[in-house]
Amino acid sequence: MRSYVVGGAVRDELLGLPVQDRDHVVVGATPEEMLARGFKPVGKDFPVFLHPQTREEYALARTERKTAPGYKGFVFHAAPDVTLEQDLARRDLTINAIARAEDGTLIDPFHGRADMAARVLRHVGPAFGEDPVRILRVARLAARFHDFAVAAETVALMRGMVDNGEVDHLVPERVWQELSRGLMEARPSRMLAVLRACGALARVLPEVDRLFGVPQPAAHHPEVDTGAHLMLVVDYAAAAAHPLPVRFAALLHDLGKGVTPAPEWPHHHGHEARGVALVEAVSERLRAPADCRDLAVLAAREHGVIRRADELRAGTMAQLLERVDALRRPDRFLQLLAACECDFRGRPGYEAQPYPPAEILPRALTAMQSVDAGAIARAVPDPAQIPARIHEARVAAVRAALGTE
Repeated sequence: MRSYVVGGAVRDELLGLPVQDRDHVVVGATPEEMLARGFKPVGKDFPVFLHPQTREEYALARTERKTAPGYKGFVFHAAPDVTLEQDLARRDLTINAIARAEDGTLIDPFHGRADMAARVLRHVGPAFGEDPVRILRVARLAARFHDFAVAAETVALMRGMVDNGEVDHLVPERVWQELSRGLMEARPSRMLAVLRACGALARVLPEVDRLFGVPQPAAHHPEVDTGAHLMLVVDYAAAAAHPLPVRFAALLHDLGKGVTPAPEWPHHHGHEARGVALVEAVSERLRAPADCRDLAVLAAREHGVIRRADELRAGTMAQLLERVDALRRPDRFLQLLAACECDFRGRPGYEAQPYPPAEILPRALTAMQSVDAGAIARAVPDPAQIPARIHEARVAAVRAALGTE
């Protein structure tokens, strides 16, 4: 029985990055031997165990055989005669197919270290084409290791997987898992670029894919089309270290422009309303968490109004803040404002420009919060008039705080 550290832990160590989790592969053992040594079984589809002290995962070396479409269509074989090289051969990328023995020796049968040095993401072998999740994983890793290029032959293989329909067997949970992780990487635009390069974006996120080639309005730097603008927006969200709901909202905020009839270009009148319906559909299809879905809907609906905050009358500003439930959910409102700022920054030369809504709207919200709604309610004889009176008081408070008409 011999154990090896494998996968991301070895890769990150060689790249000089922090190692989060260590996975181990065990060669020459049976499940019974693992249990006798105190390991706790956790694997459903194949034998995986937790170390009795470290709680790290130890999986028996295994091979796999494709039996049906999709990422679940595999039969696994784990036995003492499966070699380390056979186990490494089923992995996705060469940089993830390196093992470290207990004495520190590196086993690198697929030249992963050479690909690290060349900054290349390359598939291990033809078995890569049997699992469509690997397309998403490569795209996510491209967002993390954004100075790595995807090998041309790997892109070609992924395109073949798209063309033969393998990618259509992806289930929503796995798409969301990889997409959300990719959005949280350093350069989310690389994930989108890789998915576009192999044609997978049109299958998993067609609403985003159709934004490429759609012109922006003349006032929004028309030399950058809506897809290119989106790439800048999500990268700004990452650079600002925003949480996932903000990044998801940044990704989906402009979906309505993708269905603007071409004769109306470069104008996109009414795209916000169209975008809301699309965001709701995408969120339902991906089974996105409620906080991500709700913020993305608000950003799609309100980003145009929020951009013009310095032009709004006090009454319109108060209506906006009430409409987005800012008084009851101020933290979510700040996330909405952050997503809208990402939209503003996602244009060449706008990275350091003043963003008036970030100063104006929080001041307006503070003014509205100062209104004693309870006192107004007690002073109004007719209960039916209470909401209108409270709103009037909030408008007046905004007007006084901002000196706006």
